[in-house]
Amino acid sequence: MADEEALRISELTGEPMPGGRTVARLSRRGLGLGRLALIGVPYLWLLLLFLLPFVIVFKISFSDIAIAIPPYTPVFDLADGIAGNLAKIQAFTVANYGFLISDSLYYLSYLSSVKIALISTVLTLLIGFPLAYGMARAPREWRPLLVMLVILPFWTSFLIRVYAWIGILSREGLLNQFLIWLGVIDPANPLVILSTNTAVYIGIVYSYLPFMVLPLYATLEKLDHSLLEAASDLGCPPWKAFWQITVPLAIPGVVAGCFLVFIPAVGEFVIPDLLGGSQTLMIGRTLWTEFFNNRDWPLSSAIAVVLLLILVIPIMYFQNHQARLQESQR
Repeated sequence: MADEEALRISELTGEPMPGGRTVARLSRRGLGLGRLALIGVPYLWLLLLFLLPFVIVFKISFSDIAIAIPPYTPVFDLADGIAGNLAKIQAFTVANYGFLISDSLYYLSYLSSVKIALISTVLTLLIGFPLAYGMARAPREWRPLLVMLVILPFWTSFLIRVYAWIGILSREGLLNQFLIWLGVIDPANPLVILSTNTAVYIGIVYSYLPFMVLPLYATLEKLDHSLLEAASDLGCPPWKAFWQITVPLAIPGVVAGCFLVFIPAVGEFVIPDLLGGSQTLMIGRTLWTEFFNNRDWPLSSAIAVVLLLILVIPIMYFQNHQARLQESQR
């Protein structure tokens, strides 16, 4: 009641409310703490789930392999004190990174992974863009159903969906049986798709197609169709309006979709392991072999660190380029 009476007197007399500065200061302080908490939660999430595991893997990459649990040395222990742990740091070595350069298996795995991921991303874009464009131009009442159909495969296990392609692409699979029934191929010479790079491309495109379609759909749905109508009124052919208006405005969705497909495809393990053959060389399979079969944790950690750098550096460069481009347009 006293606060309300003071506020009424302040409104009638025009004089500042007693203690008003203190209230305003406390209000600003509370707003600042709320803003800090709102921003701090995502950063805390990144610290616990990204930065901390990366630091651990980065530390193991400078260790030596050992027949022990864990299978590397040195292992830090609080009981050794600061001096003991500092002495262990001096035992770190960069031999694991040197081994990645000296052995052709590893850099060929990196190159093959980037090539397969790049081709898969292009194929996914070629399939996903028309699909997203058709969804964006569909009647509004149909769009939620179309989006649901795109994300419907996520309702089942990723592993089961990849296993299903084994039954489709094998020599006795559904695809060969269907083509034999049509008389397209000879039953004695069925198509050999499984255990090849072609099967890996099919598996990656199928598995990551929603990651390309959804960002494209979100961008194309917000497209101002009056621009296309104006271009048509000025005599611009539909195909020319598509390439000069629709495609440039869809670039943010294209970039987002390509990153969402390319980044996980580079380190993919399940698809090349199940659908690829012995000649399918990808860094995910190499990492699995070193970590679980050879139990060489330091070398596999070095592989993971280099793989992360391959992915992070282009992303950071692109973000800086986009930030400079936006500043120049202001």
